[in-house]
Amino acid sequence: MNEVEKILAELKKKNYSPIYYLSGEEPYFIDVVSNYIEQHVLSEDEKAFNQQIVYGKDISVDALIHYAREYPMMAERRLIIVKEAQELSRTIGQLLPYVEKPSPTTILVLCYKYGKIDGKTKLAKELKKYTTLESKKLYESDTIRWVNSYLKENNYSINQVACQLLVSFLGTDLSRIANELNKLKIILKPGTEITPTHIEENIGISKDFNVFELQNALGRKDLPKAMQIIKYFNENQRDNPMPMITENLYRYFKSLFIFSSLTGRTDAELAREMGVNPYFLKDYRQAAALYPLKKISYCMEVIKQADLKSKGVESGSISYYDILKEMVISVISD
Repeated sequence: MNEVEKILAELKKKNYSPIYYLSGEEPYFIDVVSNYIEQHVLSEDEKAFNQQIVYGKDISVDALIHYAREYPMMAERRLIIVKEAQELSRTIGQLLPYVEKPSPTTILVLCYKYGKIDGKTKLAKELKKYTTLESKKLYESDTIRWVNSYLKENNYSINQVACQLLVSFLGTDLSRIANELNKLKIILKPGTEITPTHIEENIGISKDFNVFELQNALGRKDLPKAMQIIKYFNENQRDNPMPMITENLYRYFKSLFIFSSLTGRTDAELAREMGVNPYFLKDYRQAAALYPLKKISYCMEVIKQADLKSKGVESGSISYYDILKEMVISVISD
């Protein structure tokens, strides 16, 4: 059971903490916990007088403490949720007196996204006495596991190619992924296995012309297919931004470098070191036979240069398509 599940389990038992400090780079899990608290801690009648949702940019720490010290009206407790609490970062140290002695009739939820309070401060140390969550950004391999778990909990499944396609296109933004999966849940019957066709028809990601298929084409040194894909990208630039392409391709060749560098490892060990699903190791084996380590290093440098050119660094007036074309030819050529 992970930290989010533990917190939710205690909330469902109505074992409440006076303070919830939810922080970290991944906002999705912060929202999961804070949304549950918002929806379930107070009844609808109690919410009218006892629930306050405030934003860090709109409130001072003094006002927050004042609200937290107020007594509940016709209820056992008050609930105060501070969204975007990171906006209080300059003055949040002033919350220390309250954290040292919180109101027994108030639940205070601090949603501190995209970072955390300096762990060396007394405030951070005091907050550890209560319920805390550090929501760390997930790696791609973790995100793929999360997608499978999320769908399983909702009585759906997804094949590995479709899952990789989804994550390659949307990245590790769990809120965005969850939003797209929820759309599929509305359209598809429970028990359905989600396929690349479902992704293409309902999310708008081409199952044939996407960055996942581009990396596969490069791995096979299939120049005609790679050129087809980048031509499609050029015609659909808004849906295929250069940073998304270069980030995914760089990650692919980095994983290929790790694969080629490790010897005498089991598939499970290789997949863990590379941060990929074991299902795709066969593709890496094929690519490793075509790309020596020195060439892989060269490809990674080519991709970095393409990324820089797309940002205007020593690129002159080179076009989106020409950057991709130059990169693909440099990667595939011997």
